[in-house]
Amino acid sequence: MSENKRINISLSEEQLTLIRKFKGIMGNTDSEIIRNITLAWLSEKSIISSTVKSKEGLL
Repeated sequence: MSENKRINISLSEEQLTLIRKFKGIMGNTDSEIIRNITLAWLSEKSIISSTVKSKEGLL
């Protein structure tokens, strides 16, 4: 697996409260939850599969 990179994001208290409601469901830490929400959104929008296909010359 590749090396992890850190990024800083700013969230309002309300946004952080909402994200923390997913603890134990989408991850155990704030960073895991945000990472999994982001990947789920990218997958839902077919961004991941279309990016992979375009890099493989399938699109």
